Amino acid sequence: MVNYSEDKDKLYHIQCGKGDVGRYVILPGDPKRCEKIARYFDSPRLVADSREFVTYTGSLDGESVSVTSTGIGGPSASIAMEELVACGADTFVRIGTCGGMQLDVNSGDLVIATGSIRQEGTSKEYAPIEFPAVANLDVVNSLVEGAQKVGLPYHTGVVQAKDSFYGQHSPEIKPVSYELLNKWEAWIRMGCLASEMESAALFIVGQFLRVRVGSVFLVMGNQERAKKGMSNPIVHDTDGAIRTAVEAVRIMIRKDKAGK
Repeated sequence: MVNYSEDKDKLYHIQCGKGDVGRYVILPGDPKRCEKIARYFDSPRLVADSREFVTYTGSLDGESVSVTSTGIGGPSASIAMEELVACGADTFVRIGTCGGMQLDVNSGDLVIATGSIRQEGTSKEYAPIEFPAVANLDVVNSLVEGAQKVGLPYHTGVVQAKDSFYGQHSPEIKPVSYELLNKWEAWIRMGCLASEMESAALFIVGQFLRVRVGSVFLVMGNQERAKKGMSNPIVHDTDGAIRTAVEAVRIMIRKDKAGK
């Protein structure tokens, strides 16, 4: 890996080096969520604050763990993962928000992705489009167990990853509206649960690097429910998703120590 950092012991973008991050890393998009997540760790400390990448490291059940923000979208998320893996991390839980697509996916629910539609550009620079973007089964199962322990409603299945937020929310005014609208309808007919912006890239990069990756999202709202005049409050509180991710990391730590 080429390193353009002035400090050769630190990776260029995240400004972390070996020993700075744990094996297990939670990946929010928003840098402001890092401190909130780190409060669930034992003895958290700020390791780096560089660009959109903020990193805290602490411990859970005696194991070193970290949280690193990735910003919005696949390009910066893939940079974070590449550099975190170079620092020694091998297990990642993406946590964020999404928009529900199926009518039974309600605001405030959690969505745990088993796979992602690759309607973005980053993953195409790693693998041909025919290669599926699939979450790691260990991480998925741990997130499901975590959601059950926390006691929150959740859904498991395929999500859509895109590059354009407003391409989703006002597709009819875009020059390629014909493609956006038709594909959106296809994803719904195929049972896609929700739309977000990072999972496809993270799953593909993780597969290439041979590391474990999974995702859990808070459903902020559901535009399909809104279209039909159904209840659709907008929910911003990500604490339940955070607690689910933290619990999933604890589960994986326990299982990894037991050799399961």
